[in-house]
Parts: sequence; C-alpha cells; structure tokens
Amino acid sequence: MFANVVFPLQEKQQFTVMGRPHAFWDAFARYDSGWYHGIARDGYAWVEGGRSNLAFFPAYPLSMRHVGRLLGSRPHHLYLGGILISWVAFVVALLLLYRLARLDVDEEAALRAVHYAALFPFAFFYGLVYSEALFLCLMVASFYGFRTRNWALAGLAGAVAVCTRVNGIMAAPAMAWIAWSSVREDRKAWPGAVTALALVAAGFASWCAFNWQLSGNPLEWKASIERWGYYPGGLPTQLSSLAWTLLTRPYDYLVHDPAAPADTLNGLSALLVVACIPFVWWRLGTGYALFMAANLALPLSSGSFLGLGRYCLVLFPFFIWLGGFHGQTTKTAIVGVSAGLYALCLALFTTLHPIY
Repeated sequence: MFANVVFPLQEKQQFTVMGRPHAFWDAFARYDSGWYHGIARDGYAWVEGGRSNLAFFPAYPLSMRHVGRLLGSRPHHLYLGGILISWVAFVVALLLLYRLARLDVDEEAALRAVHYAALFPFAFFYGLVYSEALFLCLMVASFYGFRTRNWALAGLAGAVAVCTRVNGIMAAPAMAWIAWSSVREDRKAWPGAVTALALVAAGFASWCAFNWQLSGNPLEWKASIERWGYYPGGLPTQLSSLAWTLLTRPYDYLVHDPAAPADTLNGLSALLVVACIPFVWWRLGTGYALFMAANLALPLSSGSFLGLGRYCLVLFPFFIWLGGFHGQTTKTAIVGVSAGLYALCLALFTTLHPIY
C-alpha cells in the first residue's frame, strides 16, 4: 500500500484480483500472475504459431486451481489460493533450507542463510502469485533428499520441481552429480539414487507428453517461450555491457533510459551471483556450483535482463555460502543493503514497473 501511495503507476493495470481495483490485494498479482490465474481457471490452450500459455509450467497453476476451489467458487478465490500456496511453500522452503544448510555449516551460519534468502532484493516474489516459492521449496527438498539418501523425497520433489519452472530442467545435471557423490562408494545405494533420478526425468517427460498430446510437439513449451520473444542459446553479453555502461556513462543511462532501473537491478543481481559461483564451488562443492551455473546459463543466454533477479532468487547455495561469513558488521551490512533494495524492488513491482 505504501508503494501505491508513493510511486505512480508506470502503466495501466492489466487485471485485478477482486474484479475491481484494490490497493492491497492487487499488489499480490502482476504480470505473469494473470497467466497463472487463466491456467488455473480454464486450463491450457494451444495457439498454433502464436503465444500460448504452455510457456508456463503446470505445477503452480494447477495447485492454485485445487486450493482456490477449497476457498470458494469465485474467480478471486484462485488468486487467494495462489497467495496461500506461495506463503506456505515459502515457510516450508526456509525450514528446509535451514536443515540443508546444516549439512555444511554450523547453526548460526544456517540461520544467516535463511535470513539472507528471505531478504534478497527480489524475495518479495515468494509471497506473490508467482511460482518462485513453490519452486524453491521443491528444489531444496529434492537436494536435501539426494544429500541424505531419502530417495523418495529427492525423486518426488524433483519431479514436481521440473514441472514448476523451466529452469528446473537445468537442475538435473546438479541432481545427478549430488546423487553420484552420495552413493559412489556404496553400490548398494545405487538403485535408490537411479530410481530417484528416473522419477525426476519422468516428471519432465510427463510435461512433454502433455504438450505432445495438445499440440503434436513434445517441446511446444519451448516454442511457446520463444514466441514471447525469449530466445535462450546465445552469447551472454548483457552483463558485461551493463557493467561497461555503468562505468562509462552511469548518469545518462540511469536518467534517460526508461528500462535502466529494472535492467540495472536485475543485471547487478546476476553479476553478483555469477561472480560468487567459484567461491560456492570451493566452499560447498561441484554440485551446488553446477546448479547455480546451469540455472543462470538459461536466462543469460537469452541476452535479456528480464527475470534475472527471479532466477537468482532461487539459487539457494548462494545464500548458504553467504551465511558462512561471520561477524556482526558483515551481517548488518548485508541485511541493510538487501532490505533497502528489497523495498525499492517491491515498490517498482507493485507500481507496474518492469520488475518481473
């Protein structure tokens, strides 16, 4: 509500939660939230040669449908179901993150990791009608399962995770590495690890099978993403370009380019996380570094800044590594900077600036 009062709307509101403008509830649903609501309400529809909602993976909107129907039959109940899922998943994700961090760091460092994850500048997405909280919850649960040889948890959580966001697919190599690291000296545990990885693959295969049934193309989800103007696979040059621009003409860029605030916040978040990947590898191992690198390779290869902050948001090894820094001064600095940027990003998002 504070953001709605202080910042004017950047663009016209696309939809409302309650069917009419509402300063509080509408802040929970912007941009992609409308697509999730449409899938929850009407299901998937394939548009041949055009933009399709198959670009949005199914776990979150289908969960919205079932939880929303428990709350009531009106359209806004689906949005409320999405908010409820996001908040519950966020709380569970933080509890699981603490337990996962404790496998590598002491109690105080694990608690710091949880605090930093909750205060990351883009962490407000965890409480919105977006899939980030559910994805983080499932990813942390799956990695915890692989680390502790709880193969059922690893496989089932991983299977749903790869059906939650497109970057879930990019986590498969890291899952395989963690699984191998857990069982390489114990052949009796190999069948469990292989079964868990097979469940993850089956989850992704089921999503491709649905795409094939609906459109005749098992990779229609990929084609749909590309029709939205998002083309992964290129050279990731946007971060170096942003860094050079900020070094050589920061005032002109930030003042005169309408996209500069959002691109800078997204780009600097990604630049920070990319720079930390070698340190994560050194401190926490190859599996976690691979997870971070693969998940960032997808959006960075698109050449776009859009969504980079949200991709960084779910890279939990970064927060575990960051939690390993001791000292009250360091913690105060991290929390202070993160909280300030969090407030700025939230204000820009709720007033329909291109933070999404």
